[in-house]
Amino acid sequence: MKTIIRRAVKEDCARLLELIRELAEYEKAPQEVTVTMEHFIESGFGKQPVWWAFVAEVDGRVEGFAMYYIRYSTWKGQRMYLEDLLVTEKMRGQGLGKMLFDQLIVEAKEKNFNGMVWQVLEWNEPAINFYKKYKADFDPEWINCSIPV
Repeated sequence: MKTIIRRAVKEDCARLLELIRELAEYEKAPQEVTVTMEHFIESGFGKQPVWWAFVAEVDGRVEGFAMYYIRYSTWKGQRMYLEDLLVTEKMRGQGLGKMLFDQLIVEAKEKNFNGMVWQVLEWNEPAINFYKKYKADFDPEWINCSIPV
């Protein structure tokens, strides 16, 4: 197996959306993926990108990705917000998640971000155990909020 961790390019978008749909299935919310391909591409590769990603390519096929954006904390400054980290089911346990997460840490340091933050579903034991290996802080105090506009 030849594995490469690289920056996502525009041509990866169709595969990334496939993986995003796989993640939504895993998280029991497939109906929540409503982004169009055009909006997705423009948001990542248009004049003012708002997301960036790394992909794990195995033997020429994207089998995982890590997508982030910049979050601003009035207390801490710029921070990396990890939106999604996914490795395909068939490739889990091969170290791709670690390679992607480690690349995010390198990126955060290179960009002088003050840290990295993300969310994990409380029932997602494999992900929680993965993040514990990095000595992640888990904060049960905050409640997630959102509204449609």
